[in-house]
Amino acid sequence: MKKIMVAAFIALLGMGVYMDRSEVQANEGEGADIAHGKYIVHQVAMCIQCHSPRDEKGRLNKSKLLRGASMPVESPFPKSAWATLAPSIAGLPGYSVEEGIHFLTTGKTRRGDKPLSPMPPFRMSKEDARDVVAYLMSIR
Repeated sequence: MKKIMVAAFIALLGMGVYMDRSEVQANEGEGADIAHGKYIVHQVAMCIQCHSPRDEKGRLNKSKLLRGASMPVESPFPKSAWATLAPSIAGLPGYSVEEGIHFLTTGKTRRGDKPLSPMPPFRMSKEDARDVVAYLMSIR
């Protein structure tokens, strides 16, 4: 009986080696997606730098992160198209999950336009884009 239990344990352990990322996320729930999305937004893509307002001293207003702001930098090329406002992306207003993923994976809006500089045309993986969209939509 003991040998059967050990064999069953080893078989179950071996199955865990073959789980792909989506299975792990399904087991861990939405929190894993949102935490990874927050990491990308705050630490990698640095979305908070343009999409968050600043106080008089130029510090990010932490109570209004990702709620939209005036662009903190001017274009180094005066005659080029340059966004003067960064829209609120908290809650991802006006975008569905699919549209948000499309934007972050192709670098194009739902109408097929590229965003104005300094917004980079991201080419995220579908998984990263899904995590970013999950995080942004979780902000209320």
